[in-house]
Amino acid sequence: MEAQRSREAYGHTEVSPPGLTGSVSPAPRFVGMPLSRLLGVRNHARRLVKPNATLEKYFVTEGWKPKEPQMALLAAQCGLTLQQTQRWFRRRRNQDRPCLTKKFCEASWRFAFYLCSFFGGLSILYHESWLWTPAMCWDSYPNQPLKPALYYWYLLELSFYVSLLITLPFDVKRKDFKEQVAHHFVTIILIVFSYSANLLRIGSLVLLLHDASDYLLEAGKMFNYTNRRKVCDALFIIFSLVFFYTRLVLFPTQILYTTYYESIAEWSPFFGYYFFNVLLMVLQLLHVFWSCLILRMLYSFLKKGRMEKDVRSDVEESDSSEGEAVQEHLPLKNGAAHRAGAAPTDGPRSRLAGRLANGHTPAT
Repeated sequence: MEAQRSREAYGHTEVSPPGLTGSVSPAPRFVGMPLSRLLGVRNHARRLVKPNATLEKYFVTEGWKPKEPQMALLAAQCGLTLQQTQRWFRRRRNQDRPCLTKKFCEASWRFAFYLCSFFGGLSILYHESWLWTPAMCWDSYPNQPLKPALYYWYLLELSFYVSLLITLPFDVKRKDFKEQVAHHFVTIILIVFSYSANLLRIGSLVLLLHDASDYLLEAGKMFNYTNRRKVCDALFIIFSLVFFYTRLVLFPTQILYTTYYESIAEWSPFFGYYFFNVLLMVLQLLHVFWSCLILRMLYSFLKKGRMEKDVRSDVEESDSSEGEAVQEHLPLKNGAAHRAGAAPTDGPRSRLAGRLANGHTPAT
């Protein structure tokens, strides 16, 4: 992160607006927040917006980013310049964005889960024949005994993905929000269906492949938030290699191949065969989508020599934008001109604002 680091002490109201750190769930709050302080995570300084009922109502009911004509109309209604109105909306959007502390807390508890889940699942499956030969997943099917360790691991994974789906609307918003919802939903259906149809062997391989790279991603995020760039870059490279190998090589050549072909070597296709394979193909399409995002980040890394940002993230806006100084001296589309820092209370502009506030439009 190259944004300006906070000049204030950790926890100051200007650094972390109310509601950002308070929305962190209990476990990350009591573990992740002390860890973030220990590793030196500091929230960026943010200027809180001045209360404005008109702009706040529009922000909540209509949208975060008004178009230029509507921005000009709002400026006239509030007696502000266009630049002041634009700045208010930028600060208001930043105020609702999660701070680094919340991001670190979410990454830390996911890292802990994925790490324990992957190595726990690996220890359960290490001595099983189907881990090394996926075709053994269909040996004596469906008369395959369920071992207690595999049952508890399956139950843990199901609980985790259900919690992710429930809390996703309240977590850090990213640009691939819809894809995440689809992924979690499909994963939950796959876990439930594979358990009901006694397809736990192939289902356990799918879970293990997914956990293999996820803990590396979360670890990279944590080091990114602590501003340890070299460690973050190294972890991202390792994550990318593991992701491509497990999701684009092993998953189609081992998982999809055995479910499409080897699973019906001795039995005729049935409803579960088609349903299960369609869900697995949806997962593979999502793998390709995220691979494209990772390739974009890798291209940026090779071009600039460092990781700039997560392309999925909603980046915090600066307090000023390019061209704003020029816009400050341009007339509004309704013909009312501005002077920098001026908010006149008399004259044509004030009368125009009064007519707009009453629902009238200016004469052309």
